[in-house]
Amino acid sequence: MYKTNQFVGFGREKYHSWISRDFVRSIPHLPAFRKARVILYFCRAMSTPVDQLLPAIIAHAKEYGFVFPSSEIYDGLGAVYDYGPYGSELKKNIRDYWWKSMTQLHENIVGIDAAIFMHPTTWKASGHVDNFSDPMIDNRDSKKRYRVDHLLEAKADELTQAGESAAATALLAQMDALLAAEDFAGLKQLLVDNKIVCSVSGTGNWTDIRQFNLMFSTQVGSVAEESDTIYLRPETAQGIFVNFLNVQKTARMKIPFGIAQTGKAFRNEIVARQFIFRMREFEQMEMQFFVRPGTEGDWYKYWKEARLQWHLGLGIAAEKYRFHDHVKLAHYAKEACDIEFEFPFGFKEVEGIHSRGDFDLTQHQIYSKKKLQYFDNEINQNYVPYVIETSIGLDRMFLLILSNAYEEEQLTKEDGSTDSRVVLHIPPVLSPVKLAILPLTKKDGLPEVARDLMNECKPYFKCFYEEKDAIGKRYRRQDAIGTPFCVTIDHQTLTDQTVTVRYRDAMVQERVLMSRVRELVSAQIQ
Repeated sequence: MYKTNQFVGFGREKYHSWISRDFVRSIPHLPAFRKARVILYFCRAMSTPVDQLLPAIIAHAKEYGFVFPSSEIYDGLGAVYDYGPYGSELKKNIRDYWWKSMTQLHENIVGIDAAIFMHPTTWKASGHVDNFSDPMIDNRDSKKRYRVDHLLEAKADELTQAGESAAATALLAQMDALLAAEDFAGLKQLLVDNKIVCSVSGTGNWTDIRQFNLMFSTQVGSVAEESDTIYLRPETAQGIFVNFLNVQKTARMKIPFGIAQTGKAFRNEIVARQFIFRMREFEQMEMQFFVRPGTEGDWYKYWKEARLQWHLGLGIAAEKYRFHDHVKLAHYAKEACDIEFEFPFGFKEVEGIHSRGDFDLTQHQIYSKKKLQYFDNEINQNYVPYVIETSIGLDRMFLLILSNAYEEEQLTKEDGSTDSRVVLHIPPVLSPVKLAILPLTKKDGLPEVARDLMNECKPYFKCFYEEKDAIGKRYRRQDAIGTPFCVTIDHQTLTDQTVTVRYRDAMVQERVLMSRVRELVSAQIQ
């Protein structure tokens, strides 16, 4: 008998009880990871204080090859990171999962891959040249520059931690109202009234607030004096808008339809922070959905709910998410909201849904002097379509998966001794490695059998092969990178062609025919 810390059943009910290994084995369809997680052996989880959780995740990400500081041998570059062997696999899996959900599961959504460099007038038309900026403030004593909203949000977090949630809510409401009104004098006074000081100098000797443009510029041309200024794109959406007619005609799309794109974007964030949450080079996954004017309200509600369900479909608890409706709307927007996730540093935006009206296509029509309209046969009318945008940060989704998956566990065995492990409960469909194949020893023909299984499975999903160290150590290493299935080849395999399958989350082991392994794993990662 083993004591469970938590048994999450088919649904959201939680139970605390004594259960036997036989009972666990009898649960139908175990391991159905999207329906159940059974955590065995645990008397308690090793609690990681909230303020230490992000540093623990960052250290784990580097140690196990998920994320490295960029150019680390030169002491790194601020707010720029490289994805390692397992990080690049996880990132690709998230991207592919989103892409499939958009372009394969929706018959009226197609994809494009637009260039990073675009004609500079694109950004004049979109408003980025004149309006893409954040309110910044400098401390005169330390010379350190801050985003005003970050200072106020940090103060609100302090109030919440001190048990003054009402005051924190009121402060954020004041900030949103002042930002909406672009009342910079009022924002500065709000800093003064709340005694917000510089973290370096400890003083509140602030400059006036001013706007800071976030776009990176560069030069195109062989001779500097004759070169033209162009910009690294700050978002991927404009590549979709300027290709609206190309896509609509070549893909023979009818309204309503969407265009999806993933790709790099660049923003000169002065206050980049919180690991890969806010970076200067990042990746977006965006879909622009073009609709008939007058229907945008219904489609906004549809995509708002559909995008939340996409997140929940990964098995992440609903209480970790919330909607945040924008108080300050862009001048062209009718409605806008963020899907926020509870990161180790609080609820923050991971995805945005915006009703953009016809602003983007109309602006490009004006600046390019080319019509960007659609003829609707159903109503016999030409019009500029309205747009509903869904925009999710791939790097933020990566951090979301790591934050939700990371767990430190202390285990109590049958003999009363203790053990521990760090495990990533990554959804199997996203896991960097799906199956680890582990021969018990390096001799007696076990490696050859293991290699045969490896060759059978690796065309269908990512596999990992290892012979070194005791089997328990190998299990722990696979737990640490989130591998959902481990298969052990032992001497019994040679006689009856069965192997031991070990499940990451429950640590339950069962004996199955080796010929069933590929089918078993494939069923869980579809």
